[in-house]
Amino acid sequence: MSILREIVRAKRKELKTGPRLEEVRARSKDASPVRPFKAALKKQGEISLIAEIKRASPVKGEFNSKLNPAKIAAAYERAGASAISALTNSFFRGSNADLQAARGAVAIPVLRKEFIVEPVQIWESRAIGADAILLLAQILDKRQLAEFREMAAELGMASLVEVFTEEELDVALESRPEILGVNNRDLETFEVDLGRSLKLQRRVPREIIFVSESGISKRSEVERLREAGIDAMLVGEELVKAKDPEARVRELLGK
Repeated sequence: MSILREIVRAKRKELKTGPRLEEVRARSKDASPVRPFKAALKKQGEISLIAEIKRASPVKGEFNSKLNPAKIAAAYERAGASAISALTNSFFRGSNADLQAARGAVAIPVLRKEFIVEPVQIWESRAIGADAILLLAQILDKRQLAEFREMAAELGMASLVEVFTEEELDVALESRPEILGVNNRDLETFEVDLGRSLKLQRRVPREIIFVSESGISKRSEVERLREAGIDAMLVGEELVKAKDPEARVRELLGK
């Protein structure tokens, strides 16, 4: 079984005993106001950074045993990150508490990076304070992508619709996303190819905010993405493994 399928299977099993829809709906009413994720990513002539809080990888193991979500999120913000991404999935040793700690330490928007397969997770995302959610075209069909995105929008949240292949891009574009990301890392093999973003970006209308995700580790790569007109990048492993995450963000952003 591939890693992605194993994660999705485990998530569906977890949801059977997880919080009920009525519960998270009630909790979402007490959540702090949504911060504008889409607006944070659109900077004329610049490439925005979504800096990720990622404790581990199912393939590579633990990245940072002493990771403090609040502390590293604050460092990301000081260095110029436009938004934070927080992995809440147990396969990456993340949790809802990581997102909540990070969001409480910053003023910029926070994306919940989770494998969303049911509507209850969207309500839960708002209940824990997420400003945006991740929707994977690799595990959702066109109808689900559109419905989940609309549901998130009704709660004030943005959606980052992620694709990996040209076929997934076709499906994603039919769902009319406002923010679209290409994962340079194959979620089946975890191999990375930065050229994937550059190739697929040519097919994405300019009015859609485009995000290049994963595998970005050099300033020269950031410049390559910026010159191609890519709006934002999502970087995780490279930052959480750094001795000085704040300095690493500044280096990538050319500050």
